[in-house]
Amino acid sequence: MADLTGGCQCGAVRFRVEGETGAPSICHCRMCQKAFGAFYAPLVGVTSGLVWTKREPSRFRSSNHVLRGFCEMCGTPLTYEAPDGIALAIGAFDDPSRLAPAIQYGIEGKLPFVDALAALPTRSTAADVPEVRYLADIVSCQHGDAPGPDEA
Repeated sequence: MADLTGGCQCGAVRFRVEGETGAPSICHCRMCQKAFGAFYAPLVGVTSGLVWTKREPSRFRSSNHVLRGFCEMCGTPLTYEAPDGIALAIGAFDDPSRLAPAIQYGIEGKLPFVDALAALPTRSTAADVPEVRYLADIVSCQHGDAPGPDEA
């Protein structure tokens, strides 16, 4: 796989993976739910070649074995660091579509409605503009999904 890049939503922390990754996964355990503030945590293990190109994340010890990396500026969850290696948040990659999950872990914590999410009604953000008028002229303050010139 070619180099993968990513970072937090404000751009203060950026990374590049020059080596191979493990199988992308999602984890349903309660600790991952809390760390991501979500129904599950999408993660991919990095077997080699992780380079922090712009600042390293801050870390929180979520258990006696695991550190969780995050951006101290914007709060984006970035890493799961265990004795057997480091995993990165798939959503933090510039192109997360390249990392489709291949396995689910921690299914004892899986919320009962997760499997039904794909069947929910859908609509685009643009479809909400008539009811949520501020969406018409919203300007993102997030870092773009591409490495800057000092990160390539």
